[in-house]
Amino acid sequence: MIPTSTAPRLILASGSAYRRELLERLRLPFEVLVPDIDETALPGELPETTALRLARAKAQAVAARAPGSVVIGSDQVATLDGQQIGKPGNHANALAQLQTMRGRRVVFHTALCLWDGRSGTSQLENVQTFVTVRNLPDAELDAYLRIEQPYDCAGSAKNEALGIAILERIDSTDPTALTGLPLIALTGMLRQAGFTFFQQ
Repeated sequence: MIPTSTAPRLILASGSAYRRELLERLRLPFEVLVPDIDETALPGELPETTALRLARAKAQAVAARAPGSVVIGSDQVATLDGQQIGKPGNHANALAQLQTMRGRRVVFHTALCLWDGRSGTSQLENVQTFVTVRNLPDAELDAYLRIEQPYDCAGSAKNEALGIAILERIDSTDPTALTGLPLIALTGMLRQAGFTFFQQ
């Protein structure tokens, strides 16, 4: 394992405050660089393929600006009946999303890429989270949106805050995946890359 003092530069390729806060839990020094990529899904592309492609593209874009670094890229795609559900962007779109999702199960694909600039190799994983949304009336959904304003969250469900109250069930092998950065998968990848978390 690489001692923290000699570990390579670790970079989070994301502008997400949620991902930054999650990565801070690991107590590893890291930097944040925001990738500049087109996040549009390709025609006919499967949701998990979109998420994995974008996670890798984000990591690669930042790695090109920081040679020799280890870069974390992540992307999330929400789906209902196999159709992608994007970030709503505004109140009307968010309400329409929640009206469609209520009482139903939504699948969140959270893809993770660890790009190792020392070797030019990468590790990729897609973590699925199954979320059942409560069957709530329009008035409650509208009130939730006005309080939380989760317009930058896929599926409009900001589970790390008040959004947890609109959810009935969450099933996942990695509890932080829904928030945007699956830490169980990431710690495994970082170990493979030589990082250590517990200094003796």
